[in-house]
Amino acid sequence: MKQTFIMKKLICILPFSLWLACMGCAKPYHMPPPQTLKPVPTTKIVNFTLSDANTAYTAFNQYFYSPTAKLYYSTTDKNALGAIWTQAIYWDLAMDVYQRTNDTAQLKMITDIYAGGANQYDNYNWNNTTTWFIYDDMMWWVTALARANQLTGNAAYLQNSIAGFNRVWAGSYDPVEGGMFWDFVHSGKNACINYPTVIAAVRLYQITKDTSYLVKAKSVYAWARANLFNATNGEVADHKIGDGAPGYQDYTYNQGTAIGAGVMLYKVTNDTSYLADAKLAANYTQNSMCVNGILPAEGDFNEQGVLKAIFGQYIMMLINDGGQKQYLSWIQQNINTGWTNRDKARNLTYRSYAVACPTGEIQSYEASSVVTMMQICPPSN
Repeated sequence: MKQTFIMKKLICILPFSLWLACMGCAKPYHMPPPQTLKPVPTTKIVNFTLSDANTAYTAFNQYFYSPTAKLYYSTTDKNALGAIWTQAIYWDLAMDVYQRTNDTAQLKMITDIYAGGANQYDNYNWNNTTTWFIYDDMMWWVTALARANQLTGNAAYLQNSIAGFNRVWAGSYDPVEGGMFWDFVHSGKNACINYPTVIAAVRLYQITKDTSYLVKAKSVYAWARANLFNATNGEVADHKIGDGAPGYQDYTYNQGTAIGAGVMLYKVTNDTSYLADAKLAANYTQNSMCVNGILPAEGDFNEQGVLKAIFGQYIMMLINDGGQKQYLSWIQQNINTGWTNRDKARNLTYRSYAVACPTGEIQSYEASSVVTMMQICPPSN
C-alpha cells in the first residue's frame, strides 16, 4: 500500500527496495497527524436520493476543492493539496457527476481539474521524475485522461493519455517475465499498476482502434491472473517480488481494478472467462472483506481512504456493463449506511460507513468513496 516515502530519492539498495515493495504501492507526500476522533455508532439507516447525491458532491467540493489550484486539498483544514494520484480519482468523480447530470457547469469542472493538474504537475510532462516518481501514480492519470477523452472528445486528453501510457510501458513493462513494475527501480510488481494498465490499454484501444493496446491489455492481464489472482476464491494479491510468493493483503482498490479489467476485456472480446474472474473478485470482496455487508474502513488518516472510491467505479461497471445486478443491493446498503452516518452539519461522509462521521478535521480521501458511489449507483427507491 501507499507509504510515506519518495522513492526516487530513497531507494538506493536492493534490500531496501524489496522491503518497500513488500510494504506496497506508493506514498503520501503529505501525511496529517494520526486521527484521534472516536466516531459514535448510529443505527437507523435511510436510503439516499438523487438530491442527496447532489448535496454530497456540493459539500465535498465546498470543504475540499481549491478554486485557485483547481485541485483538491488533503483535509478540511485546507493546508495542503492531496496526493498526486488521488487527484485523478477526484477527476473521475467529476466525470461521474457530469455523466449523471449532463450539466454544462460540470463539464467546466472537468476542464478546470485538467488545467489544475497541468499547472501543478508540469503540464503532464511524464519525463519529469521529480513530479512523476512512481509508475502507478502516472497510470491513474493515464486512464482518467483516456476516460475524459471518451466523454468530451478533447484531443489534448487523448494525446496526454497516449504519451503517459507509452512512458509507463517503456519503463515499467517486463519484456522477459511479463507484468508491470510499480516503481522505477523495479523492486516488485503490484496490483496497483498491473490492473490499471489493463484498464488504460482497453480504453485506448476503444478510442484509437489500435490493436496493439488490446494485445498489451491481454498480456498484462494474463500475467496478473497467473501471479496476483487466486482463481479459486477471487482474492487479489497486493504485490509479487521476483520469484517469491504473491503478497496477499486485501485492499478494495485492487479488487476493484481487477474487476474493472475483467469487465472491460470481456466487453471488447466477448470472452466470458474475463467476466467470470470479475464476478469471483466481487464475490470475495463481498463475502470475505465485509462485516455485515459493509466494506472495510480503509485509511486511518492516510491515502487508503480513497480506495473504496476506486472500488465503487468498477463494481458498478460490473453491475452495469457486466449485467451483474445481484451486487446492486449490496452497494446500495453501503451507500445508505455511509450517508446516514454522515456529518449532517457539513454533509461529509466517512471511510467507516457503520459509524458516525467525525465532526472535526477529516481527509478528502476518507470522505470520497460514499459521494463517488452516490453518483454512479441508483438509489434504492
